[in-house]
This record gives sequence, C-alpha cells and structure tokens, in this order.
Amino acid sequence: MSFLNTLFGSRETASGSIQILDAKAYAEAIMAKKVQLVDVRTPIEYRSGHITNAINIDFFNGKAFEQAFAELDKDKPVYLYCRSGARSQKAARRLDQMGFTEIYDLRGGYMRWSA
Repeated sequence: MSFLNTLFGSRETASGSIQILDAKAYAEAIMAKKVQLVDVRTPIEYRSGHITNAINIDFFNGKAFEQAFAELDKDKPVYLYCRSGARSQKAARRLDQMGFTEIYDLRGGYMRWSA
C-alpha cells in the first residue's frame, strides 16, 4: 500500500465482504427486502434529507458508532452511505474489522442518490 493510501485511505477494499454499488443497484437491493440501512453522516446532515428507512449512526461519534453497530446483526447485510462516499468507505472498513460479513456502500453517497 502506498504512503498516500495509508495516509488518506484507499478507495479499494481490503476484504471481499465490502461491495460498492451504483445508485440503481443500491436502490434495487434496499427496496427488495428489509435491510440494515445506515446513514453514517452527522445528525444535521441526516435531518437535511436521507434515504427512507435509514437509521443515523454518526461515523464521527466514535464510541457511539461502535456501540450502535454492536447492536446490529453482523450476519445480515448492512447498507451504508454518507454524503459523497468517503466516510462510508471508512465506516465499511471498520465494520469489516468488527466482523460484519456483508457490507454494501453507495457509490457517490447521498449526493449521487438525490441527484
């Protein structure tokens, strides 16, 4: 891994448990079944608009982030998104480390969803 990837985080995933979906595939997946849908933006961002049925778990609120995800089912798919996709990628890597087995991230984040 390069120094810049170490410093800023790579867009690549280190694990096969993380998949990045475009808006169309993401929409089809979350509409097809009841899923664990999580908005990892701040509460202010969440209140300004979010995907229907998404719960808000703020990535920047470290301890609360860990506690909230500890209450979710690690064996069921979890769908993440943020504003542009950067935070949700970091969140996905943390969830992978926490033992989640199926993680989906929205490419381009909520900006791509609501465009």
